[in-house]
Amino acid sequence: MAVHLGGIALDLTFTNRFTTELPADPIEVNQRRQVHKACFSRVTPVVASAPELVAHSREVAADLGIADPTGENADEFLSVFAGNTHLDGMDPYAMCYGGHQFGNWAGQLGDGRAIALGEIITPSGEHQTLQLKGAGPTPYSRSADGMAVLRSSIREFLCSEAMHHLGVPTTRALSLITTGDKVVRDMFYDGNAAPEPGAVVCRVAPSFVRFGSFEILAAQHDIDTLKQLADFTIRHDFPHLPNAEEPTSDTYAQWFTEIATRTADMIVHWMRVGFVHGVMNTDNMSILGLTIDYGPYGWVDNFDADWTPNTTDFGRKRYRFANQPHIAYWNLAQLGNSLVPLVDDVASLQAAIDGYIAHYSTAHRAMMLDKLGLSPDRDADEAEDLVAELLRVLQLTETDFTIFFRRLAEVPSGAQAMSDEELLGFIADAHYTPDSVSAETKAATATWIRRWLDDLADEARPDDERKAAMNAVNPKYVIRNYLAQLAIDKSEQGDHSMVNDLLEMLRNPYDEQPQFEEWAAKRPDWARSRPGCSTLSCSS
Repeated sequence: MAVHLGGIALDLTFTNRFTTELPADPIEVNQRRQVHKACFSRVTPVVASAPELVAHSREVAADLGIADPTGENADEFLSVFAGNTHLDGMDPYAMCYGGHQFGNWAGQLGDGRAIALGEIITPSGEHQTLQLKGAGPTPYSRSADGMAVLRSSIREFLCSEAMHHLGVPTTRALSLITTGDKVVRDMFYDGNAAPEPGAVVCRVAPSFVRFGSFEILAAQHDIDTLKQLADFTIRHDFPHLPNAEEPTSDTYAQWFTEIATRTADMIVHWMRVGFVHGVMNTDNMSILGLTIDYGPYGWVDNFDADWTPNTTDFGRKRYRFANQPHIAYWNLAQLGNSLVPLVDDVASLQAAIDGYIAHYSTAHRAMMLDKLGLSPDRDADEAEDLVAELLRVLQLTETDFTIFFRRLAEVPSGAQAMSDEELLGFIADAHYTPDSVSAETKAATATWIRRWLDDLADEARPDDERKAAMNAVNPKYVIRNYLAQLAIDKSEQGDHSMVNDLLEMLRNPYDEQPQFEEWAAKRPDWARSRPGCSTLSCSS
């Protein structure tokens, strides 16, 4: 049973708008069930037997107004964010939502292993929801236990913060805490379940409402609650929209248009840094355009447009890297279908979907030109052709996506006079097997570099300025899967140093950091097939 404390040093001001303004599940017994006419169910986190702080984000803590979690209030911080202490004002709950999983309607899903402690107002006046992932069962857990293991929790914690520092819209992570309890998981779905260390991540976001939050209500034909949730979301998270306090049909249409735009911008950022979500189900799509739910994600090592990190998706590759923009479009269409009861003119919803395509196309082209150090004002058709040819060339041989763009920035603008071998020398480190690159691939790559150099010459941009601009959008460091796995290996043995070292490195992903240079290297050969180092299952 959680301990109830008030008036202690951890001073958080809870507002709990979600639970005070929206309908609650009338049943308060924590048992698996179908929930109707409600947006959430009240639940209490399971008490961890021996919590230990593995890592925390000092930036998130500062934003929330929390003093040093490792200082004099360390025990209190640990107890609260392990789920053991119930502060005055907390109103813990699990959200109800549905979703399309791998293109099929799955019905009710909900927070099966996530429990929000409540919503607070920060010292700067922002509203943030504190949510524990891995804190125990909820009415939405189905046959699962609601717990999380250390390996998945490390991945979630590190990637949440890495994405933020990369400039990608994302939920944040305040803390990573081991529970002292064992959690049984079948990592490979092969019948060999085994106990693993349990852990809890405190996730932070202005809202955890998803596309599926509206889908479930529309599927249940609960239009009254659908309207309540839409009005709540607009009023608090989109207050700049016309008639936000009392939304009209036009307000809903403009709201959906903004959701589509935010989603497009998020996907553009994913494509910029080589991130693959891996499980873009509609229940994993944030209404705010934030990256949410870090499950079987991955980072493109050798560039492959068809790569997916999710072993469950190997057959169809629905959520492969290059398909993410299309899946976001499909998911938006499902959300739009759910909002039809709220609008008078369905054509306005279709217009928002069409607008997504146009916005994404323009934003993606501008992003790729940024990566190449070129002006976004270049002819659109020529730019698209240049980018398409580059993506073709990158797949002719195994080429590291992250390293290639960093090395390309080093090529001087006057390099047209160099030989092909000299030109290729700048980007040779990006090739996984440089000694086996064919003559045809070398020629195609050199031809593309010369074409790019011609475009640079047209703009006459100083090399130092162009290099700085390229390096500001092309990270040197990303949380490659094998790095996360190495940190997991150590943490499972009680050594959390690499988790914290990676966190420190990821705070400045665009900077040269000599102390972390080895972590900017290509994925090592031994990591190609080792579990956790390239692909992952949906198992936590």
